[in-house]
Amino acid sequence: MPTGDPELENLYPFLKGRGPPGAGLAAALLESVRSKAADSVGTSQRFFADHAGQVVEVAHALADVFRHQGRLFTMGNGGSSCDAAHVAVEFLHPITAGRPALTAINLTSDVAMMTAVGNDVGFAHVFVRQLIAQAKPGDGLLGISTSGNSKNLLAAFAKAREMGLTTIGLAGMDGGDMARSGAVDHCLVVATDSIHRIQECHVAIYHILWDLVHTLLAGERGAIGSP
Repeated sequence: MPTGDPELENLYPFLKGRGPPGAGLAAALLESVRSKAADSVGTSQRFFADHAGQVVEVAHALADVFRHQGRLFTMGNGGSSCDAAHVAVEFLHPITAGRPALTAINLTSDVAMMTAVGNDVGFAHVFVRQLIAQAKPGDGLLGISTSGNSKNLLAAFAKAREMGLTTIGLAGMDGGDMARSGAVDHCLVVATDSIHRIQECHVAIYHILWDLVHTLLAGERGAIGSP
């Protein structure tokens, strides 16, 4: 059925009743799938080949936070806010039997708080205000940004450094202001311009960090989380 929108009809010719895609288009779509999958794998392989040692350093830093009864705060915007939530739930609800829950707080979860601060003070303060109220020296803060330039993350990192938190950033492209910030102790940068490939690699990074942290704390399970 025609849509009346020439641009949409050119993009999706099937809407005009021209029938299913031809063999040429079908082949192009299959090649696109293969190409994107290969690019995703290649991006992760390159990152870990170049930065495996840095990932281990970050795992040690996170393990030290939990070892000393600290908590992990996570933050991000848009798709990266979903990653921030994912990181927090991995630590709070470990899927591997025998691994303890570790306290992680997702700063993107409270819609009322974020919209109140964004409306009254400005969106750049939505994470800062929560850190002021909840964080203490010895905690950790992990922020995720594909560009590395999110102003609310940078403001939170600066406040976290002032408060004595361990700060960790996951970024992409050239790392942006996050990589150049003196307030970020550890910045893991996925060097590609593709937001999708950055996000896919970020998932692999924090899954590996989760596993390494539990490995480093394996001999101390009885002490972690005790008063």
